[in-house]
Amino acid sequence: MKKIFFSSLFILLTQQAFSQKVFSVNYANQADVKVYVVKYENQADLKVFKVKYENQAGENNGKWFFTQYENQAKKSIFFVPYENQADLKIFFVDYENQAGWRNAAKKQLLY
Repeated sequence: MKKIFFSSLFILLTQQAFSQKVFSVNYANQADVKVYVVKYENQADLKVFKVKYENQAGENNGKWFFTQYENQAKKSIFFVPYENQADLKIFFVDYENQAGWRNAAKKQLLY
């Protein structure tokens, strides 16, 4: 019984540590990553699906949970108005299975 409890606890904690929890800041200098939302899927580095609950967030696979407070997030992001200002270009998808990286070279931005 103890093994099951500790195994479950370990799995729960590791899932929380690697989840893609993000917070949208108000100023560019507060952000870890500057993000631009593109109009078309083929222009994006990352296709993002917004999940409703924190435990649904993925491990740097495009499933994002937007936190209410900055200290709850793994990364802070700022949405820039122009594409040339961005570190990362994203496209919001409608379905969870569409989320993922199109440009793996930029994957390190969210680790």
